Amino acid sequence: MNPKTSNVKLTVAGLMLGLLLASLDQTIVSTAMPTIVGELGGLDQFVWVYSAYLIASVTAMPIFGKLSDMYGRKLFYLSGLTVFMIGSALCGTANSMTELIVYRALQGIGGGALMPITFTIVFDIFPPEKRGKMQGLFGAVFGISSVIGPLAGAYFTDYINWRWCFYINLPLGIISFFMLLRAYHESLEHRKQRIDWLGTVTMVASVLALMFALELGGKEYAWGSWQIVSLLAAFAVLLVLFFFVETKVPDPVVPLDLFRRLPFSSSMGICFFYGGLMIAGASYIPLFIQGVFGGTATNSGTVLTPMMLGVVASSALGGRFIGRTSFRNIMIVSVAFVLASMILLSTIGVQTPRWVVTCYMILTGLGIGASFPVISIFSLQGVEFSRRGVVNSLVAFFRTIGSAIGVTVLGSIQNNALHDKMRAIADPAFADRIQNAQVLLQPEVKKNIPAPVLDKLIASLADSIATVFQWSIAFAVIAAVLVLLMGNMKLELPAGARKTEPQSSSHV
Repeated sequence: MNPKTSNVKLTVAGLMLGLLLASLDQTIVSTAMPTIVGELGGLDQFVWVYSAYLIASVTAMPIFGKLSDMYGRKLFYLSGLTVFMIGSALCGTANSMTELIVYRALQGIGGGALMPITFTIVFDIFPPEKRGKMQGLFGAVFGISSVIGPLAGAYFTDYINWRWCFYINLPLGIISFFMLLRAYHESLEHRKQRIDWLGTVTMVASVLALMFALELGGKEYAWGSWQIVSLLAAFAVLLVLFFFVETKVPDPVVPLDLFRRLPFSSSMGICFFYGGLMIAGASYIPLFIQGVFGGTATNSGTVLTPMMLGVVASSALGGRFIGRTSFRNIMIVSVAFVLASMILLSTIGVQTPRWVVTCYMILTGLGIGASFPVISIFSLQGVEFSRRGVVNSLVAFFRTIGSAIGVTVLGSIQNNALHDKMRAIADPAFADRIQNAQVLLQPEVKKNIPAPVLDKLIASLADSIATVFQWSIAFAVIAAVLVLLMGNMKLELPAGARKTEPQSSSHV
């Protein structure tokens, strides 16, 4: 036991700052990307600026969660933060799109450590009755980052330089580093385990094969091409090998026995589908506002504010109800809001008033926000202290995987729907100029298209986005079924907590 006493307030402040950096970096680049592409070129590669970060963070999350259980939270949190800052500094110096993609992947590795370990430290230093409130507070950081990220990216791009979207991480990251270095003193009682290198390699390889297949399929290569078929076959083989390895090693990177526990398995499913639903709203609502209502690029930085404020409020409120009622009761309200919002968003069109869309956005945020604290705590019910890091990392892992697969699948649906509708336009000569929805948003394209044709193109864009939300209803329905499977469990101490859980070194 470490005899030193942690400074809880300073520790929490440092963790919140680090979590803000990791989550902010997923949104701050969005409004800067057109300028980045204009300077560095590589329009055909710009999607990999997002995908590289996402893939790297997804694969790093369970690995760092496992390592933090083995060797300590503090070591790997500070290591992840250091890697993240190095990646940020390199991103700011990138002189080509290829360099930027590689540096974003390095950033993603660091970000994959920050998110799961942050929530695990919160569970280590706070007693059960205070965890709900703290999870709500930390969950609200995601909403805040989604609100200020696009705005900060637009400000740096318009008034300073796009490179400061990455450089801003350095001073903030250094502050977080020294806060945690000085304030957080953890117990040194960690279970000795072996690192499951083969499981780690097969897991990473299978995820990469799937992500490359989903990213390239229907774009760079046809879905039936040998390249995509080979990637999907590699994913299937590697996944089977991963499951085989995890059943044979004494300390697997992903303990498969956890999935036998209903709280854990249902939590992972809900995280997956909520991740897909949140990315649907965050990606296509701004596209609708800018493309259909004619909002400017600057306006696109503010369209997510109502939804994300709903996330913040709901996350804080949901955390306060933990312990007063069952987890399922809170999530029933959450999924009802989400399902209703998806149904309503599936009806949007050219004639839908903006204030109505704003109301739908708020409803979506209110539904999704409550899941952050509830699922984080519910998934740990009955889980031993030594496995907290793994469980928290898998919560973030499944939410991120859901976002990654969701944005890819829904993106294909939207693109196909848009192209199908544009082919039906009376004057195909203009439709042939339009390769994707992003081109529709360019003023120089719009001004050269006759008004009647432009109206049809805008209507096609609106209908294609409505189609995305029609498919999203299926995500919400599956999430609702998983919520019903949660049972009537209420907040309880983890198994053996009173006897075996090391006492926190902090005074709360």
